[in-house]
Parts: sequence; C-alpha cells; structure tokens
Amino acid sequence: MPEELSSTVELPAHARLRHGVRRTRGRFLIGIKRPANWLQLLRFGMVGASGYVVNLVVFAISVHLLSIDYRIASVIAFVVAVLNNFWWNRHWTFGAKQAHPVGQAIRFFAVSLIAFGFSLGVLVFLVDGVGLDKVLAQSIAVVCAMPLSFLGQKLWSFKA
Repeated sequence: MPEELSSTVELPAHARLRHGVRRTRGRFLIGIKRPANWLQLLRFGMVGASGYVVNLVVFAISVHLLSIDYRIASVIAFVVAVLNNFWWNRHWTFGAKQAHPVGQAIRFFAVSLIAFGFSLGVLVFLVDGVGLDKVLAQSIAVVCAMPLSFLGQKLWSFKA
C-alpha cells in the first residue's frame, strides 16, 4: 500500500531565518510598508529595557531594604526580570498565546541563559581584555546579546 504524503515540510533553521527576516505582514506605518520583524525587534528591545529596569529595582530593594546578599539578590532579580520579559514577549512581542505556556517558558529561560552566558563572555572580554569601564562594557554586552536572544526566542521559544 502506498505511503501517505505529508503536506508539510520542516525547513532548516537557516531557511526559516531567511524567510522570517524577509516576511512582511503588509501593514502600513506612517505610510511606509515595514517588515513585521523589525517591529517585533523594536518591541523585543522595549521589553528588554523594561526587564533591565525591573532587574535593577528588584536588586536594589533586595540589597538595600531586605538586606539580602548581593549574589542572591542578583539571582532573584534575574528570575523576576525573566518572568517579566517572558510575559510581555509572549503576549505583546510575539503574540504567541496559543501554545502551552510551560513549554514556552522552559525554552524562553533556556535561551535567556544562553544569551546571558554570551553577554557575560562579552563583558569579561571588554573589561579584562580591552579595559573598558564596567558600566559601558555591560551596556555593550547586553546590546550584543540582544540579537542572539531575539532570534532564539523567535525561532524556538515562540515559534509559530
């Protein structure tokens, strides 16, 4: 008996990435047709900025008001910021409310850890290798990790 033919084909990651970057939704913004992915990247950046603020506020409260050790406060702040970023990215940036949130959360956290590891490597290189100021190096490292995080979240965590 002949095998049934499937109508779907899983494209390799590089083909999905190329297609995703080129795709537009056909919406007009100020009279100019813009790719939906650039708007997503802007939203992702705004969510990341809010996560940065949440992280700093939680860290400051934990250290100064609750007298928690700064290393533990750092972990608490990271977890709260990741939860903040997950909710906003799931509901606003990627609009991925159909899929199961637990699976998305696990993937989101895994990608966040990878991006964090990458940014930490960049930070150490810029401070120890190049000799940049720590705050400046941190700001550069976060910006460098943002595209990695965006692609990981878009192509894996919130994959349609």
